[in-house]
Amino acid sequence: MKKTLTTCPYCGTGCALYLLTDDNGRLVGTEPSAAHPVNRGSLCAKGWNAHAFVNHPDRLTTPLVRRNGRLEPASWEEALAAVVEGIRKVQATHGCDAAMFLSSAKATNEENYLLMKLARAVFGTNNVDHCARLCHASTVVGLAEAFGSGAMTNTVACIDAADVILVTGSNPTEQHPIIGARILEAQRRGARLIVADSRRIRLARFAEIHIRHRNGADVALVNAMMHVILREGLEDKEFLAARTEGEGALREALADWTPERAAAVTGVPASEIEAAARLFAGAKNAMIVYAMGITQHTRGVDNVRALASLALLTGQVGRPGAGVNPLRGQNNVQGACDMGALPNVLTGYQSVADQAAREKFAAAWGVELPKTKGLTSTEAMNAAADGSVKAFFILGENPVLSDPDQAHVRRALGNLDFLVVQDIFPTATTELADVVLPAGCYAEKEGTFTNTERRVQRVTKAAEPPGEARADGEILCALAEAAGYKGMRYRGAEEVMAEIASLTPLYGGISHERLDYTGLHWPCPDEAHPGTPVLHLGTFTRGRARLTPVEWRPPAEETDEDYPFLLTTGRTAVHWHTGTMTRRTHLLDREEPVPFVELHPEDASRLGIAARQDVLVATRRGEVRARALLTETVRPGLLFMPFHFAEGAANALTVNALDPEAKIPEFKVCAASIRRAP
Repeated sequence: MKKTLTTCPYCGTGCALYLLTDDNGRLVGTEPSAAHPVNRGSLCAKGWNAHAFVNHPDRLTTPLVRRNGRLEPASWEEALAAVVEGIRKVQATHGCDAAMFLSSAKATNEENYLLMKLARAVFGTNNVDHCARLCHASTVVGLAEAFGSGAMTNTVACIDAADVILVTGSNPTEQHPIIGARILEAQRRGARLIVADSRRIRLARFAEIHIRHRNGADVALVNAMMHVILREGLEDKEFLAARTEGEGALREALADWTPERAAAVTGVPASEIEAAARLFAGAKNAMIVYAMGITQHTRGVDNVRALASLALLTGQVGRPGAGVNPLRGQNNVQGACDMGALPNVLTGYQSVADQAAREKFAAAWGVELPKTKGLTSTEAMNAAADGSVKAFFILGENPVLSDPDQAHVRRALGNLDFLVVQDIFPTATTELADVVLPAGCYAEKEGTFTNTERRVQRVTKAAEPPGEARADGEILCALAEAAGYKGMRYRGAEEVMAEIASLTPLYGGISHERLDYTGLHWPCPDEAHPGTPVLHLGTFTRGRARLTPVEWRPPAEETDEDYPFLLTTGRTAVHWHTGTMTRRTHLLDREEPVPFVELHPEDASRLGIAARQDVLVATRRGEVRARALLTETVRPGLLFMPFHFAEGAANALTVNALDPEAKIPEFKVCAASIRRAP
């Protein structure tokens, strides 16, 4: 068998694996890379099965164009012409910003760059975004404000040097299993573990302190921890004086956030909050690890600000074993952000409002660029619902299942004049499209992914796309050509990366040729630079780090008599997001074949619900059917549902309330009810 080294297409960990192909070029297996520094010879269940969906018979193999209400096969020439004509027709009537482009954290860096270039240089709009809006938009805003960079400050290997690890709003043993395993290894070697999570996740069993605070009370918890640190003189005074600003305002804001006040908000005893604060502040190296349990709130940015301030207050930034470390949800969500698949920035976070940056890109691309920042994906969905956005181009995303309030999303997409979806499988979103473009998956293309620790790594082609399917980048360049733009002609992905490097200081020294077995961490400004594993070693990107006081505010939706439960959502160990790939992987789908809801046994007994019985979970937006899983993983009064299942879609229930700054939805808290299904 032939072995092709590439990067896993699932979470943001960035595990290296070998794809195995037989003599006919067919993918038949997966093996881990034994020497790679991230996964070190291990893979999770999804990684071991990363080949299995590639040859599934459901793959899209030919372009589809809607005729007389039906999607029918079409030639590439016809499909590309239909896309260009459909978008141009909308823009001619309603303006360039009547079109929205959604890029993909599943696509490569090069493809995300090409999509945002297509939107800006060919169709003249900054309306471009991707799924970071649904997972880590809060991180980008909060950490950029605090440190000057919105990325993970350390590496996965830095876990080995931590004395104390605070994990909050993250379930790494299921969502990032290789990182979860590394945290457990550190704990076995003596690192002390604090887990802050309303659910009793597996990692909590190994924690010295498990804080089970109410969902949506994160700011209150962290504020009280900082109050204790300041009250007891445990802050790093030297670090604060030398490297931060805003200490006075923070002290003033925290004066009233006693553990007793926080206990009333969080439901956590004051003594437990004090113990966690002392343990964190007393560490030589303390690391904060978080994920979407922190970010997916209407106050997600404030949650991130509070964690950044906690790290700064104790001097736990700018060295191995410390830092603030958001775990990215998808394989290339970091890279999609880096590539400017965002409405307000070009590559490397260069603002679209910056005239010098715009002129640099305009000179390289040979066109004048739009000046005004565009719409976020969540804003654009609302704009489609009210009729001001008329066309969507969606690359590798399934918003009908992934966005909040499914009925609202269906109304919005159904209200469009024109919808294009480019994907590898039929989805709930392709069903609504006017044109469907069949794409190649990660195993069928060349390029790079950037993992959660900013490590840029190669993606290597191991098989050919099925039928007439093409790699995403090839399709995007063909669309530009069909639209009459000649500035997207490339000989390959390596030439696209060369253009990225020429325009992007963070990636200035990165090329396919330099990306050997282990890749490179950005910032990497020139070809002689070795990359930067740990950020903010001597100074922060913004100079002095900013301590920002934040006040706790309740979630957008609270319980009442009709909806007495809090519902929260997330992922599981064997499935992935909307299930497009994992539910077409037999060994994974066999493990969790049906939608379920976690329910505390006390609540189940009171409501007469038996284990594995079908139930109806309802919110103010709808009702879905699921199987009851009785478990003390959740607290009484809390429900948990994964969002992988189209037949029991958790996002038919979630609330479409947004963080005012990051525009991220509040997936983690809404009011719900549950009852036995008839």
